[in-house]
Amino acid sequence: MFKNIIVLLFVVYSMGIISSNAQSPENNTPERIILTWNDNPATTQAVTWRCRLPKAGVGEICIATPSPDMVKDTYRVPASTASYKENGKEFFYHTVKFEDLKANTIYAYRVGDGEFFSEWFQFKTAGTSDDETRFLYFGDSQIAVKSLWSRCVRQAFMTDPQIDFTLHVGDMVNWNTDDEWGEWYYAAGWINGMKPCIATPGNHEYGTRDRNVKRLTPMWQKMFAFPENGPEGMEESAYYIDYQGIRFISVNTSEFRYYPETADAQLKWLEAVLSDNPNRWTIVTQHHPIYVARKGPQNDDMRKPLQALYEKYHVDMVLQGHDHTYGRGQNMMSGMNVKKDNGPMYVVSVSGPKMYDLSFADWVDRCASNTQLFQVISVTVEKLSFKAYTTLGDLYDHFELLKNRDGRNKLVDLQPREVKEIIDIPSKRVIKEGWTKADTVDYFQRYEKYLERKEE
Repeated sequence: MFKNIIVLLFVVYSMGIISSNAQSPENNTPERIILTWNDNPATTQAVTWRCRLPKAGVGEICIATPSPDMVKDTYRVPASTASYKENGKEFFYHTVKFEDLKANTIYAYRVGDGEFFSEWFQFKTAGTSDDETRFLYFGDSQIAVKSLWSRCVRQAFMTDPQIDFTLHVGDMVNWNTDDEWGEWYYAAGWINGMKPCIATPGNHEYGTRDRNVKRLTPMWQKMFAFPENGPEGMEESAYYIDYQGIRFISVNTSEFRYYPETADAQLKWLEAVLSDNPNRWTIVTQHHPIYVARKGPQNDDMRKPLQALYEKYHVDMVLQGHDHTYGRGQNMMSGMNVKKDNGPMYVVSVSGPKMYDLSFADWVDRCASNTQLFQVISVTVEKLSFKAYTTLGDLYDHFELLKNRDGRNKLVDLQPREVKEIIDIPSKRVIKEGWTKADTVDYFQRYEKYLERKEE
């Protein structure tokens, strides 16, 4: 009897169901595990993680089943490795690309160095263009990520755990230190290892040590494995991914701002990606808004050329951040005085605790200030449904885009009228940033005009 138990334990151990690995910082246990795509989401999956010792990385994968016996069918894939040094510490980032996968299939995987492994995670490959797609959209997380953004990303996942992936529009951290990125990974935790991530860099992903030279953090391409189908020099920051009948395009607006000489190259690339697009839906993700949602400088330099392309090629929706407020509405023409139907839906949102006040601009149909939000977006062949929630899980905004046979959209505005718009002035603006009584008067005068416009 005792001998049989020993044999059984040996078999179970050899299958990887249990492990003798001590999970401590001193060993080479994988950390900061994240799923991304750099190829076809139906047949490939990229996984990136980091370890502390200069050892080769490997990924192990099998088709998931309800039985732990699934691991007997595991096969191993070697990873590529890149090192990163900061403050005298060196870390080793590994990326493995699982290929030749079956579409619409759940896989189990783990990563490690052959001795120390992560736990087993699961992911599902993409299906067909007829399948529904569901994803989470997050505006800037940026500051107090561990302490305050964590509740937002976790509530988002609890609100809809059946999402296919997450989407982030930049300024995910503040100064790109390793500790800050550690907070970001801590906040999302194992969600990153189960649901793939699409991310677009913001201005805070650019340059931390030399303020006079703005460069995309060297950690970006080590942490993430995005497609390299963008303009030369912007690989993995400007790119596109096709997922179940939707083309997602990451536009790097920070390059427009810091390196205007690169604008033509990105615009030519963007037009090529938009003009040769077999998908029924097109969603753009970028950091800086086409139309601002807070009071401040307009983004005219990038708005005019980008908006022209979005309208020409019938982009359905543009997801944005940067303004640390919430605003959504369709595009404006004729000097931002006349709304034009059937244009892209523009959304600006914020998920972290850094907040600004509102512009109450003419393009906005629903807004919020001083409020952490996340968005659940679902897309079918004929309908895009957009829902914005507060961190309490309360529905704050809702609209649908219904696509006809000609590919044109009809907007159905379902914003909950019984939920009053939140227009609080962030306390930081008042206490630390010299907000005056005149500012308050101006703010509420603009709000009254906004209400009058909405009632027309």
